[in-house]
Amino acid sequence: MIKIRKSNERGYFDHGWLKSFHSFSFANYYDPKFMHFGNLRVINEDFISADSGFGKHPHNNMEIITYVISGALSHQDSMGNSSTISAGEVQIMSAGSGVFHSEFNHEKKQETHLLQIWILPKEKNITPRYDQKSFADIEGLKLVVSGSGKDGSLKINQDVEIFLGKFFAKEKFDFVIQDKRKIWLQVISGKIFVNDLNLEKGDAMAITNEERITLQAKENSEFLLFDL
Repeated sequence: MIKIRKSNERGYFDHGWLKSFHSFSFANYYDPKFMHFGNLRVINEDFISADSGFGKHPHNNMEIITYVISGALSHQDSMGNSSTISAGEVQIMSAGSGVFHSEFNHEKKQETHLLQIWILPKEKNITPRYDQKSFADIEGLKLVVSGSGKDGSLKINQDVEIFLGKFFAKEKFDFVIQDKRKIWLQVISGKIFVNDLNLEKGDAMAITNEERITLQAKENSEFLLFDL
């Protein structure tokens, strides 16, 4: 079964300094048809204005992944981490038993564009941990986050694999889906066909009870593929 989630169907809020699209119910956005997808709880596409950001706030028992698409994001947390996440970098934070952090765009003129992803954890109240890594130079399909940390991916506390795809126009790829696994595909830029169904920037696709999918880029495209 394949279901398309169009970009313009997402929840949207303009807070002035923050423009945010919500794929799933989040904060003041509620859609009973899109509460979560398996363990995938949140995909927010955020645009943070220059010299703006989120002040210190808490999280617990959530796997939080941030992918910076353009610009940069400064991060500080109660674990003692202080870093800048640049375009093309993925950050993971296993909030576990509890952590405070802040996220800020210190650029004076440039907006920061990112995806923030929340995944429900496999185990609760683990010791919080943090990691980040650049995947700016990849081509094709690359595993960037997983429950095992294999193939150079960042490890999280859940049986999930997240692939970053960067395809050139007309590039094609078959993805085999393991038994009873779910797939969520989130397009970041460009246009792609999935089993001849068209997806464009901001669109997503929920895939269940399928054995494989065929992806083909109509133009240079970037996307995330979640294997849940």
